[in-house]
Amino acid sequence: MPPPADIVKVAIEWPGAFPKLMEIDQKKPLSAIIKEVCEGWSLGNPENFALQIADATNFYITEKNRNDIKNGSILRLTTSPYQTAVQLHERIQSSSMDAKLEALKDLANASRDITFAQEFINLDGISLLTQMVESGTERYQKLQKIMKPCFGDLLSFTLTAFVELMDHGIVSWDTFSVAFIKKIASYVNKSAMDTAVLQRSLAILESMVLNSQDLYHKVAQEITIGQLIPHLQGTDQDIQTYTIAVINALFLKAPEEKRQEMAHILAQKQLRSIILTNVIRSPIAINDEMAHQLYVLQVLTFNLLEDRMMTKMDPQDQAQRDIIFELRRIAFDVECEPNNSGSIEKRKSMYTRDYKKLGFINHVNPAVDFTQIPPGMLALDNMLYFARHHQDAYIRIVLENSSREDKHECPFGRSSIELTKMLCEILKVGELPSENCHDFHPMFFTHDRSFEEFFCICIQLLNKTWKEMRATSEDFNKVMQVVKEQIMRALTLKPNSLDQFKSRLQNLSYTEILKIRQSERMNQEDFQSRPILELREKIQPEIMELIKQQRLNRLCEGTCFRKISSRRRQDKFWYCRLSPNHKVLHYGDLEESPQGEVPHDSLQDKLPVADIKAVITGKDCPHMKEKGALKQNKEVLELAFSVLYESDEYLNFIAPDKHEYCVWTDGLNALLGKEMTSDYTKSDMDTLLSMEMKLRLLDLENIQIPEAPPPIPKEPSNYDFVYDCN
Repeated sequence: MPPPADIVKVAIEWPGAFPKLMEIDQKKPLSAIIKEVCEGWSLGNPENFALQIADATNFYITEKNRNDIKNGSILRLTTSPYQTAVQLHERIQSSSMDAKLEALKDLANASRDITFAQEFINLDGISLLTQMVESGTERYQKLQKIMKPCFGDLLSFTLTAFVELMDHGIVSWDTFSVAFIKKIASYVNKSAMDTAVLQRSLAILESMVLNSQDLYHKVAQEITIGQLIPHLQGTDQDIQTYTIAVINALFLKAPEEKRQEMAHILAQKQLRSIILTNVIRSPIAINDEMAHQLYVLQVLTFNLLEDRMMTKMDPQDQAQRDIIFELRRIAFDVECEPNNSGSIEKRKSMYTRDYKKLGFINHVNPAVDFTQIPPGMLALDNMLYFARHHQDAYIRIVLENSSREDKHECPFGRSSIELTKMLCEILKVGELPSENCHDFHPMFFTHDRSFEEFFCICIQLLNKTWKEMRATSEDFNKVMQVVKEQIMRALTLKPNSLDQFKSRLQNLSYTEILKIRQSERMNQEDFQSRPILELREKIQPEIMELIKQQRLNRLCEGTCFRKISSRRRQDKFWYCRLSPNHKVLHYGDLEESPQGEVPHDSLQDKLPVADIKAVITGKDCPHMKEKGALKQNKEVLELAFSVLYESDEYLNFIAPDKHEYCVWTDGLNALLGKEMTSDYTKSDMDTLLSMEMKLRLLDLENIQIPEAPPPIPKEPSNYDFVYDCN
């Protein structure tokens, strides 16, 4: 007979004694269990003791997490969180350098546990650590030259403990003094500083900026971009990552009016070229966190264009009208008329003719074309940049189209406006960075005016594609669709430079796009004759069952999910997999992202599939409703799903990517007997169905399949030709 569900068999350790095997009744109060354990070893004052999980985490067992104890778990009897906190609170104030160092090391390890952290914070431990940082380390700085390693470790463990305690979200960041901020900033500003101290100082500054607008102003006064730049010129990628994270945080929290000023400072300090040389083109492979920070910097940089993108042109503003005059002057310089020549009507007529040649929709007053937002004034900025910095290409495009008489001219003005709008959509100008995205493009770090250069390449592509398609004004939208496809396909290849991007586009001519489309169409070809449609209907359930089995097999392999926290870089991981019999979901926390297969016994928690009530996705998920403003973005919402079980209990997921999201939502729906509706299911169905159809129709190649079955012949007049074998 199996033991009751509330009885758990465990081993309990105590230093200097043999481990005890005992059964824990989960219905009994935890204090009663601890008292029983203490009595077994003749220990008094059981209120001064607690149980810990005997692994690398050393987390305390509490009434909240006691259900995490599984059969076979190894526990450790130890001093209670309060007693440990009191002892460490005293030890870190020791006058002995060695004792203080050892105490801070123990504090840094213990602070990862929220139960201990709460007790230490209740003893005003955070204030003690900040005082030690502000003034307590001053007396040791005199010894820094002769005891530099020890001093670095002392400070490193102090800051590590501080970061771990703050990560629990118990104490507000707004409580810290200017003196503390100045001290942390001084560690960042020093040219020679212990790596661990520098790393934690950068992490603290990033958290301060992201979690408090008031602290942003204080940090911004203490830290300059010039002081951060040297940290990017080293070879330690972790330091580089934290440095870019601080820059991104300052950028993100800066008031609108200061962002352009900050961008100007970044340009002056040559941040882009330093990142390109020391990070992107470094021999060290870029890890996911660095890729994410580069992506965030890319998004924030392009978001500086939002103001111009959403600014309408004022037709009465002479300075803005002068830009249009400049476009006309550069294009038709050889045709410029002498001053005061001709009547006003004649000059108006000449302007109208030239504006028509420039491809504006409104020939009389082109300023009206730039009142559409987006792209607003950004389109005019791009056109002027192209005219001034790529003058030969600009003049060639305008003149060769203005001289055509066959209705195949490409309107430069209209094309530039629509292209700018399209590029803003592709680069998601104005949207907040995604929490999970690593999609940065190295080529945008190769030029100070990368967006304008991007436009210049694409407007020449548009003109080339227009000619290849022999398009007229009625085909404008078709041309724009082809150009968007060309750009998207080239960007997918992640070119390392703008020149490489340009050469990729050269290989994606309109003819090549047609071939790709034809190939894709052939792969997805859907014959419409009735016999073929009937065959498709017959095959479809088999294919759907195949997809279902693939999804369930994938769930049995399992996936590592990230626990999104307030400090992204210290996220924890957890793993979930379906049992081979498809009856139970096994899951559990991991210390780091797994490199190989996760052992089954490490996934202690389980959820019976029979208990699952529903699968919830997107903004309806409970963990999405709790997210802050920064994380309320489209990408995270698209990757979130939750499993509802029992009455109101949830198991919350954020998939690592769209593919895993579709696999898991499909698999969970299949387990519940519901339809699989993800984009990947539709794609897999189309692909597999097309392949199966082609395989079955191989013998009918070049044979015309009739729309209707052939007629049944009339019965013969006699059956004399039938041979009876019997």
